Amino acid sequence: MKRTQSSAESSGTATEKYDGFTADEREAMKERAKELKATRRSPRGAKADAEGEVLAKIAEMPEADRVLAERIHDIVKASAPDLTPRLWYGMPAYAKNGKVLCFFQSAQKFKSKYATLGFSDQAALDDGAMWPTAYALTRLSAAEEKRISALIRQAAG
Repeated sequence: MKRTQSSAESSGTATEKYDGFTADEREAMKERAKELKATRRSPRGAKADAEGEVLAKIAEMPEADRVLAERIHDIVKASAPDLTPRLWYGMPAYAKNGKVLCFFQSAQKFKSKYATLGFSDQAALDDGAMWPTAYALTRLSAAEEKRISALIRQAAG
């Protein structure tokens, strides 16, 4: 009988740290798979259900992230009402024609220092050869809300 090597034996030591996906990343991928299955099953009424799912996900967040996410949701709805709220890897996101333009990531999601407002490559934010695609959020004053509103409008084209 031929013996096969384990991955620990073939890599040299058993104490090397696995450099793959974290548990949080794997959980986000599982959430994304559920989201994709749900959209295939119920195309009718999905828009209304999707917003409810986004609001439910926001409600589950710790207070500091929840306050930011609720405000971002309101800003997006007011700045670009044609964007569709939906979940994306378990995060509140906003899409145009089925393509995610922006998303909110709570600090808790990947145990980060701060929450993030991110934009996908579908967002119309191109500005020369270099521009930001994510913004750290710790609080929202009127100035930040005004800037976010302008970014959302620009992203939506």
